[in-house]
Amino acid sequence: MNLTLIISLIVIGLLAGVFSGFMGVGGGVIMIPLMIVLLGFSQHEAQGTSLAVLAIPVTFLAAFNYYNEGYVNWKFALIIGLSFVVGGYFGSKFAISINQEMMKKVFSVILLIIAIKMFFGK
Repeated sequence: MNLTLIISLIVIGLLAGVFSGFMGVGGGVIMIPLMIVLLGFSQHEAQGTSLAVLAIPVTFLAAFNYYNEGYVNWKFALIIGLSFVVGGYFGSKFAISINQEMMKKVFSVILLIIAIKMFFGK
């Protein structure tokens, strides 16, 4: 690995970590676009790599900080987490069957809809 690649990987990880701890986002909003732009990954490769990063409990310390302040609902987190596992399995099966260009468009539209809803919502 060359130094530029290592620096790019560290920047992606740091930005994803900061935004994850600050706003609860990281994988889809930060890591995937940066892997495509900085590393030249395909949409599928970026999504798969992002999921691999998140498979390790990378957000444990951030979640622990929120827990210490009383901001974690463990019952809801468990239900969402278990559902996430099932949804992630079926979602990934579907995603890898879609061609690269369609996947980029779907990903972009979802981010755009979320951004508009959050910006104009209450």
